[in-house]
Amino acid sequence: MKALVISGLLFASAASPTFAQAFGGYECTEDCSGHKAGYEWAEENAISDDNDCSGNSASFSEGCQAYVEDPDRGSETDDDGNYLE
Repeated sequence: MKALVISGLLFASAASPTFAQAFGGYECTEDCSGHKAGYEWAEENAISDDNDCSGNSASFSEGCQAYVEDPDRGSETDDDGNYLE
């Protein structure tokens, strides 16, 4: 019986995966604020080469890269269309 309960718990946790929030195809950590900031910085500075997307934050750099890859996507929503503050 104990093995049945444990296997049931393992199955239940595997059956309900959690999906991380993403921005421009890049996975966000807690929220997408770093990605949003990097995207907006790239937009404000008319960045067109992802080699110019460097910094101290991986999420900021990825947001900048998202702008270079798709400058029309905007910075207001994540990949699922959820509004970012």
